[in-house]
Amino acid sequence: MKKESSLYMNPLTDFGFKKLFGDEANKEFFLDFLNSPLKDEQGLITDLNFQNTERLGLNPEDRNAIYDLYCTNENGEHFIVELQRAKQTFFVDRTVYYSSFLIQKQGKRKQNWNYELQAVYTVALLNFEIDKTNENKNKYYYKVKLHDSETHEIFYPKLTFIYVELPKFQNKAKELHTPFEKWVYLFRNLESLEHIPENLKEHIFMKLIETAKLENLPKSDRKNYQESLKRYRDNYNVIETAKLEGKLEGLSKVVKNAHDEGYPISIIVKLTGLTEEEILANV
Repeated sequence: MKKESSLYMNPLTDFGFKKLFGDEANKEFFLDFLNSPLKDEQGLITDLNFQNTERLGLNPEDRNAIYDLYCTNENGEHFIVELQRAKQTFFVDRTVYYSSFLIQKQGKRKQNWNYELQAVYTVALLNFEIDKTNENKNKYYYKVKLHDSETHEIFYPKLTFIYVELPKFQNKAKELHTPFEKWVYLFRNLESLEHIPENLKEHIFMKLIETAKLENLPKSDRKNYQESLKRYRDNYNVIETAKLEGKLEGLSKVVKNAHDEGYPISIIVKLTGLTEEEILANV
């Protein structure tokens, strides 16, 4: 958990994320963040228009899709940004489902519509790991498109999914080389900054850090942030408790199986990390 004397907002809280990236006054932060993984192939995004974050289905019985941030650029392309704090089994399915609303939304009622679509980009910032079985344990960033399975060439360029597994990003400040790495570092470490690393002393990052200072928030915003931070920490504690309970449940099975196989208590202690008293309570 982060220390209480933080100087800066936690950008993974609802309030912090919306304030720093979903506020019209801070649009330049959102623009720079989106451009960092996309501009090389998509081209530079020069402006964004924030849209209603709730999109309705085509029929009344369809489920609503509610995005954290949704905007369109000067070319009419669509961008969804999702901040997911807790692990969700079918989260990737959810991002595909959400993107489908913005594809269907583009349908024209006129008879001569030729089905031309504008691109849809989904960016997901995840405070958990999608798949721990991935062979590359350090891979934290995925850019997913529709491609030909034989040639691996992009078959349809207008649908893009970007997933960032924040817990896997372990780069130190001196190891940051690209703008994208710097943004991910700030998502991970902004709240706990004690001094500004040299390679973050660029205009856009300095302005973000200044905006994120808690002392610069109006009193009402500071109260809202503290409430948002409390919800974030409560959720964190619920998740960690669930993990611990799951771990202990798994360990109790290991203890029982090892005991039934005749392993000495001293060996089971080494295998599980539990104390002798904890082991004896499970046999």
